[in-house]
Amino acid sequence: MNISKKKNEMPTQAPLERIKNFEEVALGYTFEMALDEADRCLNCKNPPCVKGCPVNIDIPGFITKIKEKDINKAYDVISDYSIFPSICGRVCPQETQCEAVCVRAKNGDPVGIGRLERYVADYVYENKRENKIIKEEANNIKVAVVGAGPAGLTCASELARKGYSVTVYEALHAAGGVLAYGIPEFRLPKKILASEVEKLENLGVEIITNAIIGKSLTIDDLFSDGYKAIYLGTGAGLPKFMKIPGENANGVFSANEFLTRINLMKAYKQEYDTPIYKANKIAVVGGGNVAMDAARCAKRLGANEVYIIYRRSEKEMPARIEEVHHAKEEEINFMMLTNPIEIVAEKGKVVGIKCIKMELKEADASGRMRPVEVTDSEFIIEVDAVIMALGNYPNPLLTKATENLDTDSRGCLIVDENYQTSKKGVFAGGDAVTGAATIISAMGAGKIAANNIDKYIKSLK
Repeated sequence: MNISKKKNEMPTQAPLERIKNFEEVALGYTFEMALDEADRCLNCKNPPCVKGCPVNIDIPGFITKIKEKDINKAYDVISDYSIFPSICGRVCPQETQCEAVCVRAKNGDPVGIGRLERYVADYVYENKRENKIIKEEANNIKVAVVGAGPAGLTCASELARKGYSVTVYEALHAAGGVLAYGIPEFRLPKKILASEVEKLENLGVEIITNAIIGKSLTIDDLFSDGYKAIYLGTGAGLPKFMKIPGENANGVFSANEFLTRINLMKAYKQEYDTPIYKANKIAVVGGGNVAMDAARCAKRLGANEVYIIYRRSEKEMPARIEEVHHAKEEEINFMMLTNPIEIVAEKGKVVGIKCIKMELKEADASGRMRPVEVTDSEFIIEVDAVIMALGNYPNPLLTKATENLDTDSRGCLIVDENYQTSKKGVFAGGDAVTGAATIISAMGAGKIAANNIDKYIKSLK
C-alpha cells in the first residue's frame, strides 16, 4: 500500500460563499477519506500522541477501530477518556499537542487525529446511536461544580461516572461556557454543543443556569446544603484592554462582548433582534483564536474591511494555523508587527486607530521575540469600530465573596498539586487557575481534579 506523506485535506465551504453565512466551514471527512487517513497511522508501540493529549485518549486504539470499519467501537474507545469528542475534534489545537509529536510527521504530515476524532463523533451523532457510558453505582454523595464550561463539564462528567450526585451551577442562561459564548457557529455548531451537554444530563448531572455563585449563593451556602466538595471551573471571562487614549469611545468593544452577542444571544440569526454594533471597517487587536473568531464574525455581519492588528510576526501568533489560513481565505487583512497606540475618535465615535510599527528583538519571558517600537513609524487606519481580543482575566466576583480563597497577582486561583485551593474541600482548574488557555487543557484539568476530589471525599470517611 502506498501511504501518502500528506494528510487528507478537510473539505470546506468556498471562502466567498461562507462569508455570507454562519454555517460550518469545515465539512468533515467522508468514510473513504477517514479510512485513508486512518491507514496513515503507524500504531506505534509507545505512542507519543497519547502523552501529547491532555486527556490521554488512546489514539492508536480508536484509529485501529476505524481501520477495521467499526466506527461505533472507535467512539467507545474515545468515550473512555473524553465525553466531548465532537467538540475536541473541531476546536482542539491538535497541531501543538497530539499531532505535534506524531511519528508519521518525521517524514511528512502528521496523522489527522483531530479530523478522525470529529469523523467518529459525527458518525455517531448522525446515526443517533445511544451513547454507552459506563457509570458506577450511585453513592448519594453530593458534589457541586461552579461553571458549565469545558473544565466544569468535564469534572462533572468524571464525577458522575464515579457515582456522585453532581450539580453544575452556571451564571449564564445556557451551559457551555466559552464553547457557547465564545466560539462561532461556523466553527462549533450549537446543535453539536447541545448534544454533548445532553450526554452529561443523561449521566444524571443536574445543570442549573442563571445561578451566580458569589452573588445568589456563596461557596459556604453550598457546603451548608450538603455538598462534600466543590469544583470551581469559572473560567476567565474578564476582558483585558490596552489602556490607550480613546479606548472609551463609542465603537470599541471587547471580543467577549462582541462574540457573546453573536453566539449566545444569537445575533448571527436574522430572526433574532439582538443589538449589535454594525460597522463597515473594523480593526481586531490580537493574534489568538479569539481574534480570528471576532474578525471572521465581523466579515459575516457585513463589514467590508476587517483588519487583524498584531504586534509580533505571524510566526509568533498563538492562533491555530488552520484558523489563520481560513481568515486569509476570507480576505481578512493581516497587519503584523503593528501595535495600536491610540483610538482616534470624533464626537465620541471611533473614526480610526493610530498604530506604530514594531520590530522583534531578543526573546522575552514568554519565549517569543520581544516587540519594540520603530521610532517615527506612526500611521492611522480608518475604521469605525475596534474589537480588543487581548486575552482575559478571571472574574473576581467569586473570590471577593469567599474567605480563605487565595489568588495570584492576575486574580487566578492558587491550587496545590491535587488541584485543591486554599479553602478546604474546594478544588479548581482550567482558565480560572491558568488564565486564558486551550479548551482541551481545561478539560484535562477537570478530569484530574475529579480524580482528586474522589480521593479527597473517600479520605473523609
